[in-house]
Amino acid sequence: MIDREDKSFSVGRQCELLGLARSSYYRAPVAESEENLMYMRMLGEEYTRHPFLGSRGMRYYLRRLDCAVNRKRMQRLMRVMELLSIAPQKRTSIPAPEHKIYPYLLRKLAINRPDHVWGSDITYVRLKLLYPGYTVPLWNWTDDMLISKFS
Repeated sequence: MIDREDKSFSVGRQCELLGLARSSYYRAPVAESEENLMYMRMLGEEYTRHPFLGSRGMRYYLRRLDCAVNRKRMQRLMRVMELLSIAPQKRTSIPAPEHKIYPYLLRKLAINRPDHVWGSDITYVRLKLLYPGYTVPLWNWTDDMLISKFS
């Protein structure tokens, strides 16, 4: 269908003639290089011995074997091989079980007239004074206008 070697038409023009979006055309996947395959074999062997090592530990292991490889390549090769460290991961977004989940009440509401829905927010503003500062804007969602602001 699309020939990258054809110099008479660019890839964009060929896509246009076929009625395809240029963004829907992708290059054919390329096989891994021999060097990467060697690294992947070494990674697999080391992973069976030390499954708790991540990309940094694997990079350090290959550096000790005089293989010049950086951490991003290790991350990519481990992702291709689907290798994950069994070490505990960070838990950054775990909600508290006792925290109540509030429903979004405006999800199915058609906002189509002025003063139908108003919104407000309380924001902490850092001041050089001794007391904390807060700003409370109040806006109309239909017109996207700021109605008032309290500080």
